[in-house]
Amino acid sequence: MKPRTDAEHTAKMKKVQAAQAKKLATKTVEKGLVIVHTGPGKGKTSAALGMVVRAIGHGMKVGVVQFVKGAMATGEKAVFDRFPDLVEFKPMGEGFTWDTQDRSRDIAVAREAWDEVKRMIADPGYAMVVADELNIVLRYDYLPVDEVLEVLAAKPEMTHVIVTGRNAPQVLIEAADLVTEMAQVKHPFREQNVRAQRGIEF
Repeated sequence: MKPRTDAEHTAKMKKVQAAQAKKLATKTVEKGLVIVHTGPGKGKTSAALGMVVRAIGHGMKVGVVQFVKGAMATGEKAVFDRFPDLVEFKPMGEGFTWDTQDRSRDIAVAREAWDEVKRMIADPGYAMVVADELNIVLRYDYLPVDEVLEVLAAKPEMTHVIVTGRNAPQVLIEAADLVTEMAQVKHPFREQNVRAQRGIEF
């Protein structure tokens, strides 16, 4: 295929620009979004925390509650603790369910973390709330999904809520405004026996 000349490229980009401008002119709604990051691939929490960084860069107040994580120190907590006026970062988990091996304790801990998420969502001072690994809690029936949906439906109009974790319930996917599924193509843990590492996993 013959490469475009500079003039042909410019003409093509002008058409694309006009089409994009026409499309953007129809996008007039601004609202708080319910965002779900799910799927078997790595990066669900990382993507959510990237959005937290973006939000605090705009001076927005953010609440982060971690449902499973909390048993180990993480790099993200060390960073967000430097912004106490903008980020409330609460790792409230006690580790993976196969490590805790105590269903009743896991349910009680999940309830405590969910109460914190509800408090943050109800407070219009928070522009964004992250419920990290909430999907895991829902998968194990530690919280009723109907309650979660009710809280999300009643959130303040401009509050963004991000829910992470694999195996998001279908009803949550349907209720969300934005859903991203992380696909696993390669992972060094599986293919190369590489353990979780600082700066990558935690």
